[in-house]
Amino acid sequence: MAKHTITVTWDEIPADADPDALVGGAFRGYRCDCGLPLDRRVTAELHAMENDMCSTCLGAAEEVVVPGFARPCTACASTGRRGPQLVWQAAYGEAEQVITIGLLRRVVRGLPEPFALSRAADEVRALLGLPPGRLPVGPRVRDLLQRLAEEGEIALASAPDELLHGTEVVLYRDPLWRRVPPPLNGAS
Repeated sequence: MAKHTITVTWDEIPADADPDALVGGAFRGYRCDCGLPLDRRVTAELHAMENDMCSTCLGAAEEVVVPGFARPCTACASTGRRGPQLVWQAAYGEAEQVITIGLLRRVVRGLPEPFALSRAADEVRALLGLPPGRLPVGPRVRDLLQRLAEEGEIALASAPDELLHGTEVVLYRDPLWRRVPPPLNGAS
């Protein structure tokens, strides 16, 4: 039985680099111990899934965001395995059905400003009567807060916790948000 350990490599950007492989200004390549050529991210993900490994962290149990910065893989609960990833995806699908944009809007209206992502998630969890760990409430609330920001209803009110690759790749651990007042009548 061949060993399957997929690693991510970071190099300088070659002139003919595939744009899908560029991350934060570095070229990303993939290698598996079994010797199979993995030229693109999608090829590495498919190979990981075929070998019962997480397609997010490629079986490593941690995600390398940029060279020198890795974090535990949330998609597989840092196991590197496909089974926990599928369970998480199913739970997130359930969270999408239960935690709607309308529900989050109601929660956001009642929070004192600025409010943290964690506070919004705690309020949603309490409103729905969910015990911690029942559904991925934090990730779903994070995604919906980003949607509200894109729609101009709220704005980020905190600076990044870390600059991972200049200002191109930043990390927010528990960002603060503010509501954006609606435009005045007649204003464009």
